[in-house]
Amino acid sequence: MEATEQTLSRILATYGLDTPLVAIGGLLLLAMLIHLLLGVLLRRLHRVAESSSNRWDDVVITAVETPLRVALWLIALMLILGRVPIAADLQAFILRAYDTLLILMLAWFLQRLIFGAEEELLSPARGHKASTDKAAVHSTAKLIRVILWILAGLMALQSVGVSISGLLAFGGIGGIAVGFAAKDLMANFFGGMSIYLDRPFTPGDWIRSPDREIEGTVEDIGWRLTRIRTFDQRPLYVPNAVFTQIAVENPSRMFNRRIYETIGVRYQDSAKLASIVADVRQMLEKHPEIDLNRTLIVNFVSFGPSSLDFFVYAFTRTTVWVEYHAIKQDVLLKILDIIHEHGADVAFPTRTLHLDSAPPELAQAVRGEHP
Repeated sequence: MEATEQTLSRILATYGLDTPLVAIGGLLLLAMLIHLLLGVLLRRLHRVAESSSNRWDDVVITAVETPLRVALWLIALMLILGRVPIAADLQAFILRAYDTLLILMLAWFLQRLIFGAEEELLSPARGHKASTDKAAVHSTAKLIRVILWILAGLMALQSVGVSISGLLAFGGIGGIAVGFAAKDLMANFFGGMSIYLDRPFTPGDWIRSPDREIEGTVEDIGWRLTRIRTFDQRPLYVPNAVFTQIAVENPSRMFNRRIYETIGVRYQDSAKLASIVADVRQMLEKHPEIDLNRTLIVNFVSFGPSSLDFFVYAFTRTTVWVEYHAIKQDVLLKILDIIHEHGADVAFPTRTLHLDSAPPELAQAVRGEHP
């Protein structure tokens, strides 16, 4: 900055333009001219970037455009203030502020670059992204932005004369006290970090916990709380630390849904049971909504108290809850039709009373006869 001012002073003195008003006017005119030339250059770069197949050059040009314009006027302002006769202490403060502002401008450019990269990675032009991929991109970008501004803040403090080593030493001692005072807050913060890194669920997933009464659709994952919309449409706010202590199921990531039913046939239809089981298996193998790449079982399994039981074990192709129940209904109705086609029927609870060895008086009483 000082070398620039010295060079500028020599140029102005050579042409006799080293008076403050003339110097300020010249700097403003020069800044406006550079601003116009910069706009022409950036527009041309945008046209070249749009014509290329590589999309990352668009991201870089868009990220640098606005910070570069602001940086130009910031430099011009600092040069103008350097031409104004003010106190030496104020000039030193302005120079320190200049360094701090340039650090913040660089951090601003990098943040815009991170936002642009995040949008590019999630753009429809790159194809469909799974929910886990989107969560990974969002969480990584958010983590990089946090680290970026922490570093920018430390550099800015260093530029205004604050000792970073002393600050870090104080932070090590004070961190212990803050940790005890805000342990729940820190636990939730690191719980959110573990969710972002491990990705057990993402916004839009249906989750449930067998350990707690937590079930619903994830709407938002914050740094302290996760908002879940329950199936009765009530919002449920769960601290992130809870998810480090409980088991979580994610039905949204199922590959299939299971049909598991036990069906009983009457004992008098025992001769028809083998044919019924074979026809049910054949029906499932031909059903368009049953996934044959998964386990398919139809077998006679037990002699029930009042029925001969066989069970059906199959998986649907869909994981959508409503579609699954429609498919399950269709399968069960077709099983019922198969049973009826064989002249059999589904069993219901019955009880048989044998009276062959009963005394005559008891047998007559059961039949309603009087001795």
